[in-house]
Amino acid sequence: MLYIERNKDGEIVGLRNNPSAQANEKKSVIDEEVLTFLNKKAGDESYLHLLSLSDVGIIRILEDLVELLIKKNILLLTELPAEAQDKIRERKLLRDKMYNEDIMVEDIL
Repeated sequence: MLYIERNKDGEIVGLRNNPSAQANEKKSVIDEEVLTFLNKKAGDESYLHLLSLSDVGIIRILEDLVELLIKKNILLLTELPAEAQDKIRERKLLRDKMYNEDIMVEDIL
């Protein structure tokens, strides 16, 4: 989901990954109004920006999926390349630390 920033005339002037005082309206990344705004901005560059905004959500889904597959013994962590194992462990440790210490994370992008 994206958070929409509008001007006084109700037109979209910005897209955010997290809500703010100026952007608290939620819209899907495939919403027609969002796509129209992106087409006006910079064409292909805007679509790359949209993809990067959706990457955060997709990454979390993939992390959860890998964790579920490992818990159900469908996938062994050791079957993955060493670099992938390291990244999964690092993200899990960081996520556990975040939840245990109530760290606030601002917009990543």
